[in-house]
Amino acid sequence: MVLDLGEVPAADHFPAPDDPGPDPLHPLAMWLCPVCGLAQLVRDDTSAEEPLAVEPQALRDQAEDAVARLHAWGPVAERVGGSVREFGSPHGGSWLGLLEDRGWRAAQDEPADLVVDTFGLMHEEDQAAALRRRVDSLADDGVLVLVFHSLATIVTHGQWSSLRHGHVGYYSTTALAGLLEEVGLTAVTGWTFDLYAGTIALAATRAGVPEPPLLDILGAEADLGVTDHGAVRRTLQGAADEESEELRSALAHGGPWHAYGAASRAVAVLQRAGATPDELVAVADASPGKQGRTLPGSRIPIISPEDLVAAEPARVWLLLPDLRDEVEATFPGLRGRWSSPLT
Repeated sequence: MVLDLGEVPAADHFPAPDDPGPDPLHPLAMWLCPVCGLAQLVRDDTSAEEPLAVEPQALRDQAEDAVARLHAWGPVAERVGGSVREFGSPHGGSWLGLLEDRGWRAAQDEPADLVVDTFGLMHEEDQAAALRRRVDSLADDGVLVLVFHSLATIVTHGQWSSLRHGHVGYYSTTALAGLLEEVGLTAVTGWTFDLYAGTIALAATRAGVPEPPLLDILGAEADLGVTDHGAVRRTLQGAADEESEELRSALAHGGPWHAYGAASRAVAVLQRAGATPDELVAVADASPGKQGRTLPGSRIPIISPEDLVAAEPARVWLLLPDLRDEVEATFPGLRGRWSSPLT
């Protein structure tokens, strides 16, 4: 066990204000295998809800950047015009349209020359079987690309709130390269992106040799000790406990607050902080499907961004700090009022 957040509400369940409570609580914890280095959600007894989130501009920008870099890489560039299959995330972020614009065609029943997984693998309950499905859909000389929020980033920045129901796998490049080897693929290269403070696209083939960019990533992870469960626990559990106490104090003495970003990762944060509608008046979110609902557990109302601006709050707690530049540019009227107690 490397991170235990206790009992929290289901991350993607946003009840209506008049839904009967209290909202059910579920265990939320992460373990890390001392043999292969894979980190996983210990148990998830929640029921998947229909995704309600709006895809942020930062995710779209990252997709365009990633496809451009991938398209210029030799083993992919020489296959342009071939077939591509995507295993996508239920939260959006597809590359398929961008690849089709560059000459690729969607695979039908045949093995694909290029298989991309854009934040999809992490949602699969059976990680081994899911990885095998992706490999089985790949042509013998094809390229598999896996896109993931790096566990190295999560550890480096103490991003304990990245743990949430519905997200089963949490990958270091080191662990993922080992898992790929078990299914007959060699991790060849990788690209890093600023999204979520550190996202990686890892490319693998059946016949390849690791290239310098990948070796640099693996070396940095070795220095960090990202497969050392003791080191990971000290960092993540320590950050969770320390920041939860800081957030409780901020809510108690700095309010009343408004907030922005009713994301699934905010559920555990607010639960551990003991947030109530008395301290946190409302949380604004761009998703029409969430507006008019409440955050589970705390039952804090979710309002539209327009209602947030109209409320003229003295300060706004940004629950999505990695999207700060995007949010500040979208709402210039709130300039100078943003606060990020959670890093």
